[in-house]
Amino acid sequence: MKKFPLFACLAGLWLTAIVASADELKIVAAENFYGGIAQQIAGKNAVVSSILTDPNQDPHEFTSNAETAKSVADADIVIYSGISYDPWMDRLLATGGKPNRVVIKVSDLIGAKEGDNPHIWYDPRTMPALAAKLAEALSKASPDQAISFQKRVDDFNASMKPELELIAQIKKDATGIEVTATEPVFGYMADALGFKMLNYDFQLKIMNDAEPTADETSEFEKSLKSKTVKILFYNSQVSDPTTDRMQKIAQAAKIPIVGVTETQPLDQKSYVGWMLTELLHVKAALKLNQLKQDNHQ
Repeated sequence: MKKFPLFACLAGLWLTAIVASADELKIVAAENFYGGIAQQIAGKNAVVSSILTDPNQDPHEFTSNAETAKSVADADIVIYSGISYDPWMDRLLATGGKPNRVVIKVSDLIGAKEGDNPHIWYDPRTMPALAAKLAEALSKASPDQAISFQKRVDDFNASMKPELELIAQIKKDATGIEVTATEPVFGYMADALGFKMLNYDFQLKIMNDAEPTADETSEFEKSLKSKTVKILFYNSQVSDPTTDRMQKIAQAAKIPIVGVTETQPLDQKSYVGWMLTELLHVKAALKLNQLKQDNHQ
Protein backbone atom coordinates (compact mmCIF):
# COMPACT_ATOMS: atom_id res chain seq x y z
CA MET A 1 0.00 0.00 0.00
CA LYS A 2 1.11 3.59 -0.44
CA LYS A 3 2.28 5.23 2.75
CA PHE A 4 3.31 8.71 3.76
CA PRO A 5 7.03 9.50 3.30
CA LEU A 6 9.39 7.46 5.43
CA PHE A 7 12.14 10.06 5.78
CA ALA A 8 12.13 9.67 9.54
CA CYS A 9 12.63 5.91 9.21
CA LEU A 10 15.83 6.35 7.28
CA ALA A 11 17.17 9.15 9.38
CA GLY A 12 17.04 7.37 12.72
CA LEU A 13 15.13 6.92 15.88
CA TRP A 14 14.77 7.81 19.53
CA LEU A 15 11.83 8.47 21.74
CA THR A 16 14.15 9.72 24.46
CA ALA A 17 17.31 11.48 23.41
CA ILE A 18 19.46 10.78 26.43
CA VAL A 19 23.14 9.98 26.42
CA ALA A 20 23.66 7.02 28.72
CA SER A 21 26.76 6.34 30.74
CA ALA A 22 28.41 2.95 30.39
CA ASP A 23 26.85 1.46 33.54
CA GLU A 24 23.26 2.60 32.99
CA LEU A 25 20.61 0.01 32.17
CA LYS A 26 19.49 0.43 28.56
CA ILE A 27 16.06 -0.53 27.21
CA VAL A 28 15.33 -0.43 23.49
CA ALA A 29 11.75 -0.79 22.24
CA ALA A 30 10.88 -1.38 18.62
CA GLU A 31 7.79 0.85 18.87
CA ASN A 32 7.13 3.98 20.89
CA PHE A 33 4.05 2.66 22.69
CA TYR A 34 6.19 -0.10 24.22
CA GLY A 35 8.93 2.40 25.00
CA GLY A 36 6.45 4.56 26.86
CA ILE A 37 5.39 1.67 29.08
CA ALA A 38 9.03 0.74 29.68
CA GLN A 39 9.79 4.28 30.85
CA GLN A 40 6.83 4.23 33.21
CA ILE A 41 7.96 0.97 34.83
CA ALA A 42 11.72 1.61 34.83
CA GLY A 43 11.54 5.24 35.94
CA LYS A 44 15.01 6.66 36.48
CA ASN A 45 16.51 3.19 36.72
CA ALA A 46 17.00 2.86 32.95
CA VAL A 47 17.47 4.84 29.77
CA VAL A 48 14.68 3.99 27.33
CA SER A 49 14.74 4.56 23.59
CA SER A 50 12.30 3.61 20.84
CA ILE A 51 13.10 2.90 17.22
CA LEU A 52 9.77 3.80 15.62
CA THR A 53 8.44 7.12 16.89
CA ASP A 54 7.08 8.98 13.87
CA PRO A 55 3.36 8.40 13.16
CA ASN A 56 4.13 8.44 9.43
CA GLN A 57 6.48 5.47 9.70
CA ASP A 58 5.40 2.11 8.31
CA PRO A 59 6.87 -0.62 10.55
CA HIS A 60 6.57 -3.16 7.75
CA GLU A 61 8.81 -1.09 5.48
CA PHE A 62 11.29 0.15 8.07
CA THR A 63 14.95 -0.03 7.05
CA SER A 64 17.43 -0.29 9.90
CA ASN A 65 20.82 1.36 9.87
CA ALA A 66 24.10 1.09 11.79
CA GLU A 67 22.81 3.31 14.61
CA THR A 68 19.75 1.13 15.08
CA ALA A 69 21.82 -2.05 15.04
CA LYS A 70 24.21 -0.66 17.65
CA SER A 71 21.41 0.41 19.96
CA VAL A 72 19.91 -3.09 19.89
CA ALA A 73 23.31 -4.74 20.38
CA ASP A 74 24.07 -2.51 23.39
CA ALA A 75 20.66 -2.94 25.04
CA ASP A 76 20.12 -4.78 28.31
CA ILE A 77 16.42 -5.25 27.52
CA VAL A 78 14.85 -5.29 24.05
CA ILE A 79 11.09 -5.13 23.48
CA TYR A 80 9.36 -5.88 20.19
CA SER A 81 5.94 -7.00 18.98
CA GLY A 82 6.67 -10.12 16.95
CA ILE A 83 4.25 -12.10 14.73
CA SER A 84 5.59 -10.37 11.61
CA TYR A 85 4.83 -6.82 12.66
CA ASP A 86 8.48 -5.84 13.06
CA PRO A 87 10.46 -8.64 11.33
CA TRP A 88 13.51 -6.40 11.00
CA MET A 89 13.95 -6.73 14.76
CA ASP A 90 14.48 -10.49 14.43
CA ARG A 91 17.33 -9.78 12.04
CA LEU A 92 18.89 -7.23 14.37
CA LEU A 93 18.66 -9.60 17.34
CA ALA A 94 20.31 -12.37 15.32
CA THR A 95 23.49 -10.32 14.95
CA GLY A 96 24.28 -10.72 18.66
CA GLY A 97 24.30 -8.51 21.72
CA LYS A 98 25.08 -8.48 25.42
CA PRO A 99 25.35 -12.01 26.87
CA ASN A 100 22.66 -11.40 29.50
CA ARG A 101 20.36 -9.36 27.29
CA VAL A 102 16.65 -9.90 27.95
CA VAL A 103 14.42 -10.01 24.87
CA ILE A 104 10.69 -9.48 25.41
CA LYS A 105 8.55 -10.57 22.47
CA VAL A 106 5.24 -9.01 23.43
CA SER A 107 3.07 -11.30 21.31
CA ASP A 108 4.25 -14.25 23.42
CA LEU A 109 2.91 -12.57 26.57
CA ILE A 110 -0.70 -12.88 25.39
CA GLY A 111 -0.36 -16.09 23.41
CA ALA A 112 -0.63 -14.43 19.99
CA LYS A 113 0.62 -16.61 17.16
CA GLU A 114 2.01 -16.09 13.66
CA GLY A 115 -0.90 -15.32 11.36
CA ASP A 116 -2.92 -13.54 14.06
CA ASN A 117 -3.74 -9.85 13.76
CA PRO A 118 -0.35 -8.24 14.55
CA HIS A 119 -1.76 -5.05 16.14
CA ILE A 120 -1.71 -6.59 19.60
CA TRP A 121 -1.32 -3.33 21.58
CA TYR A 122 -5.00 -2.68 20.89
CA ASP A 123 -5.79 -5.74 23.02
CA PRO A 124 -6.48 -4.43 26.57
CA ARG A 125 -4.54 -7.41 27.98
CA THR A 126 -1.27 -6.54 26.30
CA MET A 127 0.19 -3.59 28.17
CA PRO A 128 -0.54 -4.91 31.68
CA ALA A 129 1.22 -8.14 30.66
CA LEU A 130 4.18 -6.16 29.33
CA ALA A 131 4.37 -4.03 32.49
CA ALA A 132 4.50 -7.17 34.66
CA LYS A 133 7.19 -8.76 32.47
CA LEU A 134 9.27 -5.61 32.56
CA ALA A 135 9.08 -5.43 36.34
CA GLU A 136 10.26 -9.03 36.50
CA ALA A 137 13.24 -8.36 34.22
CA LEU A 138 14.16 -5.09 35.94
CA SER A 139 13.94 -6.67 39.38
CA LYS A 140 16.46 -9.33 38.36
CA ALA A 141 18.84 -6.63 37.16
CA SER A 142 18.27 -4.40 40.21
CA PRO A 143 16.88 -6.53 43.07
CA ASP A 144 17.07 -3.66 45.54
CA GLN A 145 14.52 -1.76 43.42
CA ALA A 146 12.01 -4.61 43.05
CA ILE A 147 9.42 -2.99 45.31
CA SER A 148 9.64 0.26 43.34
CA PHE A 149 9.16 -1.56 40.04
CA GLN A 150 6.10 -3.38 41.35
CA LYS A 151 4.69 -0.11 42.67
CA ARG A 152 4.98 1.36 39.18
CA VAL A 153 3.21 -1.67 37.72
CA ASP A 154 0.40 -1.13 40.21
CA ASP A 155 0.27 2.56 39.28
CA PHE A 156 0.14 1.70 35.58
CA ASN A 157 -2.65 -0.81 36.10
CA ALA A 158 -4.55 1.84 38.07
CA SER A 159 -4.08 4.27 35.16
CA MET A 160 -5.72 1.69 32.87
CA LYS A 161 -8.94 1.79 34.91
CA PRO A 162 -10.61 4.68 32.98
CA GLU A 163 -9.86 2.89 29.69
CA LEU A 164 -11.28 -0.42 30.92
CA GLU A 165 -14.35 1.31 32.35
CA LEU A 166 -15.02 3.08 29.06
CA ILE A 167 -14.62 -0.20 27.16
CA ALA A 168 -17.16 -1.83 29.48
CA GLN A 169 -19.54 1.11 29.11
CA ILE A 170 -19.43 1.04 25.31
CA LYS A 171 -19.73 -2.75 25.21
CA LYS A 172 -22.83 -2.67 27.40
CA ASP A 173 -24.68 -0.54 24.84
CA ALA A 174 -23.06 -1.67 21.60
CA THR A 175 -22.48 -5.44 21.67
CA GLY A 176 -23.24 -6.97 18.30
CA ILE A 177 -23.08 -3.74 16.31
CA GLU A 178 -21.57 -4.35 12.87
CA VAL A 179 -18.57 -2.25 11.89
CA THR A 180 -15.84 -2.39 9.28
CA ALA A 181 -12.31 -1.11 8.73
CA THR A 182 -9.83 -0.44 5.96
CA GLU A 183 -7.14 -2.34 7.91
CA PRO A 184 -7.26 -4.56 11.02
CA VAL A 185 -5.48 -1.97 13.20
CA PHE A 186 -8.40 -1.59 15.64
CA GLY A 187 -9.39 -5.26 15.52
CA TYR A 188 -8.58 -6.34 19.07
CA MET A 189 -10.26 -3.29 20.56
CA ALA A 190 -13.30 -3.85 18.35
CA ASP A 191 -13.51 -7.36 19.78
CA ALA A 192 -13.19 -6.00 23.33
CA LEU A 193 -16.07 -3.60 22.60
CA GLY A 194 -18.28 -6.44 21.40
CA PHE A 195 -18.46 -5.23 17.80
CA LYS A 196 -18.94 -7.58 14.86
CA MET A 197 -16.18 -6.75 12.38
CA LEU A 198 -17.01 -7.22 8.67
CA ASN A 199 -14.76 -7.40 5.60
CA TYR A 200 -11.73 -8.87 7.40
CA ASP A 201 -10.25 -10.44 4.24
CA PHE A 202 -10.29 -7.03 2.55
CA GLN A 203 -8.47 -5.55 5.54
CA LEU A 204 -5.76 -8.21 5.43
CA LYS A 205 -5.13 -7.54 1.75
CA ILE A 206 -4.67 -3.82 2.37
CA MET A 207 -2.41 -4.47 5.37
CA ASN A 208 -0.24 -6.84 3.31
CA ASP A 209 0.00 -4.45 0.36
CA ALA A 210 -2.10 -6.72 -1.83
CA GLU A 211 -5.08 -5.94 -4.04
CA PRO A 212 -8.46 -7.02 -2.63
CA THR A 213 -10.48 -9.22 -4.96
CA ALA A 214 -13.44 -7.83 -6.85
CA ASP A 215 -15.82 -9.73 -4.56
CA GLU A 216 -14.09 -8.44 -1.41
CA THR A 217 -14.26 -4.88 -2.68
CA SER A 218 -17.88 -5.27 -3.72
CA GLU A 219 -18.86 -6.64 -0.29
CA PHE A 220 -17.06 -3.77 1.43
CA GLU A 221 -18.86 -1.19 -0.70
CA LYS A 222 -22.19 -2.94 -0.13
CA SER A 223 -21.76 -2.88 3.66
CA LEU A 224 -21.29 0.89 3.47
CA LYS A 225 -23.92 1.80 0.90
CA SER A 226 -26.56 -0.35 2.61
CA LYS A 227 -25.60 1.17 5.98
CA THR A 228 -25.17 -2.33 7.39
CA VAL A 229 -22.09 -1.14 9.26
CA LYS A 230 -22.40 1.67 11.77
CA ILE A 231 -18.74 2.78 11.89
CA LEU A 232 -15.84 2.74 9.44
CA PHE A 233 -12.42 2.56 11.10
CA TYR A 234 -9.48 3.62 8.99
CA ASN A 235 -5.75 3.77 9.48
CA SER A 236 -5.11 7.51 9.36
CA GLN A 237 -1.40 6.90 8.72
CA VAL A 238 -2.12 5.34 5.32
CA SER A 239 -2.68 7.08 2.00
CA ASP A 240 -4.13 4.59 -0.48
CA PRO A 241 -6.55 5.10 -3.39
CA THR A 242 -8.66 2.08 -2.45
CA THR A 243 -9.12 3.05 1.20
CA ASP A 244 -9.63 6.70 0.25
CA ARG A 245 -12.49 5.62 -2.01
CA MET A 246 -14.08 3.63 0.81
CA GLN A 247 -13.98 6.70 3.01
CA LYS A 248 -15.77 8.71 0.35
CA ILE A 249 -18.46 6.04 0.05
CA ALA A 250 -18.88 6.06 3.85
CA GLN A 251 -19.17 9.84 3.85
CA ALA A 252 -21.82 9.72 1.12
CA ALA A 253 -23.76 7.13 3.13
CA LYS A 254 -23.32 9.22 6.29
CA ILE A 255 -21.48 6.39 8.06
CA PRO A 256 -19.37 7.79 10.94
CA ILE A 257 -15.64 7.44 10.30
CA VAL A 258 -13.15 6.93 13.13
CA GLY A 259 -9.46 7.34 12.38
CA VAL A 260 -7.00 5.17 14.31
CA THR A 261 -3.22 5.04 14.27
CA GLU A 262 -0.69 2.21 14.44
CA THR A 263 1.86 4.14 16.47
CA GLN A 264 1.26 6.50 19.38
CA PRO A 265 0.77 10.04 18.02
CA LEU A 266 3.27 12.65 19.10
CA ASP A 267 0.56 14.71 20.82
CA GLN A 268 -0.39 11.79 23.07
CA LYS A 269 1.76 11.66 26.19
CA SER A 270 0.74 8.17 27.28
CA TYR A 271 -0.57 4.89 25.92
CA VAL A 272 -3.72 5.15 28.04
CA GLY A 273 -4.36 8.69 26.84
CA TRP A 274 -4.05 7.52 23.24
CA MET A 275 -6.51 4.66 23.75
CA LEU A 276 -8.98 6.87 25.64
CA THR A 277 -8.95 9.43 22.82
CA GLU A 278 -9.84 6.82 20.23
CA LEU A 279 -12.48 5.24 22.46
CA LEU A 280 -14.13 8.63 22.98
CA HIS A 281 -14.26 9.01 19.19
CA VAL A 282 -15.99 5.62 19.03
CA LYS A 283 -18.47 6.68 21.69
CA ALA A 284 -19.20 9.89 19.75
CA ALA A 285 -19.74 7.89 16.54
CA LEU A 286 -22.21 5.59 18.29
CA LYS A 287 -24.04 8.58 19.73
CA LEU A 288 -24.27 10.08 16.24
CA ASN A 289 -25.78 6.83 14.98
CA GLN A 290 -28.32 6.90 17.80
CA LEU A 291 -29.29 10.48 17.00
CA LYS A 292 -29.84 9.56 13.35
CA GLN A 293 -31.95 6.59 14.39
CA ASP A 294 -34.04 8.72 16.76
CA ASN A 295 -34.60 11.33 14.05
CA HIS A 296 -35.96 8.68 11.68
CA GLN A 297 -38.43 7.29 14.18
